[in-house]
Formats: sequence, C-alpha cells, structure tokens
Amino acid sequence: MAEPEDPDLPELATDDGTASAGREPIRRCLATGERRPREALIRFVLGPDGVLVPDLAAKLPGRGMWLSADPRSIKTALDRKLFARAARAAVTAPPDLADRVADLLARRCIETVSLARRAGEAVCGFEKTRAALKGDPGAAVLLQASDGAEDGRAKLAALAGGAVPVVAVLNAAELGEAFGRDMAVHAALAPGGLSRRFLTEAARLTGFRETAAGMGRPVGKDDG
Repeated sequence: MAEPEDPDLPELATDDGTASAGREPIRRCLATGERRPREALIRFVLGPDGVLVPDLAAKLPGRGMWLSADPRSIKTALDRKLFARAARAAVTAPPDLADRVADLLARRCIETVSLARRAGEAVCGFEKTRAALKGDPGAAVLLQASDGAEDGRAKLAALAGGAVPVVAVLNAAELGEAFGRDMAVHAALAPGGLSRRFLTEAARLTGFRETAAGMGRPVGKDDG
C-alpha cells in the first residue's frame, strides 16, 4: 500500500525515478511550489548512506526531489527540513550544497561547449565570433565571459541584435578551458542540439551566478 503524501509538500515535488510515456515533464519546486519544466529544476536523490546527492542529469534511481535552480530554494529546503519530509528518511546534506551544485552546473556548461568545439560547432576569439554572428546560418548562442571587458562585449552583443541569445555565466578562465586555452572572452555556438543543451544548462547556472555577474576586474579582449 502506498504511503500517503505529505499535504504540506507541493504536488509533483517528488518522483519515483521512473518515466511515464506521454506525461508532461513538469515538476513543482519543493521549496516554493512553483510548477516548471523538469529541465529548469534541480533533482536531488538520497544516496545509500542518506547523503543528499544532486542529480543534474535526472537519471539516478530513487525518489527524486525537485528544487528551483537557485541557492535560496536550497537554503529554504534545508532550513525547513523539506528533503527529510519528502524522502521520509533522515537526510544528511553538506553545508556547502549550493556551492557544489553551482560548480557541477558550471562543469556541465564547460563540457557542453567543449563538445561543441570538438564537433566543429563552436569558435572563440573576437574575430571568429564576429564572423560566426555574421555568417550563414549564423550563431545560435553568443557566449561572453562574465569578467570580460565591457566594450568588446557590447560590440558583439550589438551585432547579435537581440536575435541571438547572449550568455555570460562563465568567466574567462572557464570559457577558455572549454577551448583548451587559458582564457576566452568571446565565443559562439552553431545551431544544433549542443547549443540547445548549453542554453538549458546555462539557464540553471544563472540562478546561482546572477548576483555575481559583472563583478571583478574585467579581462581583455581575446584575439583567438
């Protein structure tokens, strides 16, 4: 016999780790009750030792618990012991859980850009990025380092003209890592599945980094 649901927990805030054909992939945030597509949320599961594990790919077995992609929701869930209530079990969470999730999301963004580079679907450097924006079929995403110099970023953003999403959630070192170099300030992704995947991951990372955007000393223009 199934256990009764906790009436104080939002409907669809948890799952059993299985997929159902034809079901709309929507979940509610455990902390806020907001109903959103699964890909916009963060799924958590309990490990065998009761430790809370971020399941960013949403593939791990077990009862999944969903949260909005921002540190406030994680703090709320921990403070109100919502994970333990949803899991109906004792839960251990690392004190730096939000930072760990942000690091994992950044890694997924970097790896997606790196995959696009190896597939010939990404370029970096001011001139190559500008050429990609002006080309046919053009760029699907304009990437700019969050700590990049404002003048160069503004020039390429103007060229994108609002038709191309501009994403600045990675810093120059992180963006450079995706291209096998020390630093990159400007990059572009070609249309395709990898650019769509990057936008999904970047949207989640933005929830953790939006307050830090533009902070720090700007780095110069890359000329790759």
